[in-house]
Amino acid sequence: MAYPGYGAPPGGFPAGMQQDPLYGYFSAVAGQDGQITADELQACLTQSGISGTYKPFSLETCRLMINMLDRDMSGTMGFNEFRDLWQALNGWKGTFVSFDRDQSGTIEGQELQQAIRTLGYNLSPQAMNCIMMRYSNHGKIPFDDFVSCSVKLRALTDQFRRRDTNQSGGALFQYDDFIQVTMSV
Repeated sequence: MAYPGYGAPPGGFPAGMQQDPLYGYFSAVAGQDGQITADELQACLTQSGISGTYKPFSLETCRLMINMLDRDMSGTMGFNEFRDLWQALNGWKGTFVSFDRDQSGTIEGQELQQAIRTLGYNLSPQAMNCIMMRYSNHGKIPFDDFVSCSVKLRALTDQFRRRDTNQSGGALFQYDDFIQVTMSV
């Protein structure tokens, strides 16, 4: 936990964090300030083995993951944010593995659509086509791209819900606000 304006508490991280099993992965790359950058997150996730037999996460996916949970807009991730990310990653990995039936490290378009529906998103065929065009490589989606897609869906949905105050499925965005939301994800 970072204390605004003060960095980490004296002696590093609070004792409660040191007992968390994820703390070891996090602290191995976090500096004295108790924060990790996208580069450090990439190293941390690679060292942890969370991607399993899949390729390590790209730097771009790591940036997206930080942006998704960067509550203080620092461009870095504290331990509590890292713990939230770890939980989300495990969920996305479980979903991906369940649709990667041939264990090729990729899922196909129809499987992506089912996986996205499993994650709770009910998207139109047009929206799914946009996602396929963005994330598919010859009809295949690797784990890193699946996570990137999941991060964007979650972050955009969170931003949309904040603006859909009546929960009507519609929200009013000013142009600048729209650009900020879509470019930060």
